[in-house]
Amino acid sequence: MSHELISRSPDLKRMREEGYFIRIVGGLLVMRDVPYVNSKGQVLIGTLISSLDLAGEVTRTPSTHVAYFDGEFPCGADGQPLHKIAHQTAHVDLGNGVKARHSFSSKPASGYTDYHHKMTTYAAILAGPAEVLKPGVSPRTFRAPEDEENSVFHYTETASDRVGIGALTALLARERVAIIGLGGTGSYVLDFLAKTPAREIRIIDGDEFLQHNAFRAPGAPTLDELRESPKKVDYLKGIYSKMHKGIVAHAVQLNAGNLHLLDGITFAFICMDAGEAKQLVVRKLEALGVSFVDVGIGLELVEGTLGGILRVTASTPDKREHVHQGRISFAGGGEENIYSSNIQVADLNALNAVMGIIKWKKLKGFYRDLEREHHSTYTTDGNMLLNGDH
Repeated sequence: MSHELISRSPDLKRMREEGYFIRIVGGLLVMRDVPYVNSKGQVLIGTLISSLDLAGEVTRTPSTHVAYFDGEFPCGADGQPLHKIAHQTAHVDLGNGVKARHSFSSKPASGYTDYHHKMTTYAAILAGPAEVLKPGVSPRTFRAPEDEENSVFHYTETASDRVGIGALTALLARERVAIIGLGGTGSYVLDFLAKTPAREIRIIDGDEFLQHNAFRAPGAPTLDELRESPKKVDYLKGIYSKMHKGIVAHAVQLNAGNLHLLDGITFAFICMDAGEAKQLVVRKLEALGVSFVDVGIGLELVEGTLGGILRVTASTPDKREHVHQGRISFAGGGEENIYSSNIQVADLNALNAVMGIIKWKKLKGFYRDLEREHHSTYTTDGNMLLNGDH
């Protein structure tokens, strides 16, 4: 991906051809081997870093003039700090193994035209004093590039790195997540998961994607697609595999004979109806030592309006007992169950999925989790959110 991006972007390609040692790491442009002078008058080597703005796999005009630097604060040949470019000094983890100790601010009157302009300008500011003290030293090293990164995305993920949360997003990179049930809520869970760097997203559901499903799932299928009655997992994989490489589809309903499909996962979202199969899945996940989130919606029609409760129940190896004390129902539904009649509640499906995703990210350290609740409910009437099982 890094090689392709560099070859398609004239500014990046020009830098590499001119001998600058650049690499794309996540959504960052990293220039290594940049000489500079420290306060002791020593010539050292540092790393310049910039967030990237992309349109597909081609760079756009940089949206920020700020750059990061991993090294001591740079000085002139006389050892005096280059205060003119000072912005902030703080140890920052930018994610994907990239760290910085300072950020710089030097903005031309008309801004930077492209990344060649931006990065070579900063490199010249740093390397100029170094060349005075050590003639011949240069950031143009013509060093061979390292092996390119192996990303789960078909194009560079720039959303995290441009706002400085790349290190948090990286916490999700080793996850192998299963979504069991690709109905209204499960399909939205997939939508949000596909935008994370989870190594694998295993989707499991044996049902077909029918016309009523189109009205409570993300996206908009064509009438021709609906006429084909594709399996839910195949239809949704076809959409999200355009972005994420790690989606694995199993067009089956889980039962005692195929629970091995859950082997190797690190987390699961249970988005299936209550029943014996759900109980088998929970027991299997507990035996594997895997944390999971179970989601559910209970609606009722009263005096011509809908009301109900959305539920998210988390289970971890350290806390399982509440699952078997009534927090999750394993009893099958019936004709009185409004939700099972396919009433269109896409907004509640999406909200239930969001609640589940947030809990997963809390468990992984992405979001602050002071209460460490394992059970949450949202009541539509009054927007009441309650937490329990701390």
